[in-house]
Amino acid sequence: MRHTLFEPVLVGSRKLSHRIVMAPLTRMRSTVGDLPNDLMVEYYTQRASEGGLIIAESATVSLRGRAYLGAPGIYNNQQASAWRKITAAVHAKGGKIFLQIWHGGRQSHPDNEPNHDLCIAPSAIAGEGAAHTISGWKPVEMPRALERHEIPAIIEEFRIGSLHALEAGFDGVELHSANGYLLDEFLQDGSNRRTDEYGGPIENRARLLLEVTRAAASVWGFDRVGVRISPSTKFGGIFDSDPAATFGYIAKELDKLDLAYLHIIEPRVSGDAAVEDQGPATAAANLRPLFKGIIIAAGGFSPKSAEEIIAAGNADLVAFGRSFIANPDLPERIRAGLPFNVHDRATFYGGDARGYIDYPFHNVGTRKTA
Repeated sequence: MRHTLFEPVLVGSRKLSHRIVMAPLTRMRSTVGDLPNDLMVEYYTQRASEGGLIIAESATVSLRGRAYLGAPGIYNNQQASAWRKITAAVHAKGGKIFLQIWHGGRQSHPDNEPNHDLCIAPSAIAGEGAAHTISGWKPVEMPRALERHEIPAIIEEFRIGSLHALEAGFDGVELHSANGYLLDEFLQDGSNRRTDEYGGPIENRARLLLEVTRAAASVWGFDRVGVRISPSTKFGGIFDSDPAATFGYIAKELDKLDLAYLHIIEPRVSGDAAVEDQGPATAAANLRPLFKGIIIAAGGFSPKSAEEIIAAGNADLVAFGRSFIANPDLPERIRAGLPFNVHDRATFYGGDARGYIDYPFHNVGTRKTA
């Protein structure tokens, strides 16, 4: 059966009235203490829609692994209370909202770590790129390898973060196992050279993600847990010697768990750089035979290509990032065939209300359209 963007769909136990998802977007507007604030309440309220799904920006589950100072947290009660204003606002508009939770791993920086400690990773292999610290952007540094006895504490941090997300009123959580952060670092053999039961063959490298997934499900149930992966990204210097085998195994194992969804980033996206419909969308198509549940595809989609991937059956929903940044009423614009506001990349990461909550809705005029 061929589906379209504006047909209803069940994501776990949650019914959505359309298939346009707001992707998790790091915007770095939180305040001291990694606290969500009133600016963020307005941002998410603007982008909520009746029967639509928002995946809120990555919230760290730990004081460790904060790759971007200014990103929010979900590791204490105060943060959960602050997030509750956002979930209440989204629900008041008839929307659903999951929270993406993460640990930055080697993409953090000692300046962001308690006691200026080295950041942690599966192996002592440096990533690439920069972390955002109190002193601004700094190149990432060599991490230290996690000791075997420390791994249960990481899993527990994800469980506690999941519990705080439940207390905050979210509809579910998404585990960020993409883009070269900690869970992805364990998956891929370019960053994981361990010789214990968390390294070596893919069955071992996948162990942490699967254990974290079960920990989150112990709070939520599997039908309210999603997982995000990026089979082709090179962000942060991440790579794998056989990504087809690695991510094929992951898809098959996750398929056994009856998750809410699998969120797949297409190969035309590298980090935050993407061109709409530039190159084929192949990742979801490759994994569809192995994962029979709900698939969300992300990565440079236009309304036309979003319709196409859903009609082909390779995805059930499509997540939009930059388009949602610039167009708070994106589903309505797509439904009506209206032009889009143009995003301002200079305001993506950190700052104030500019480029954050000042993009106009179509019915009050537009700042600039393409």
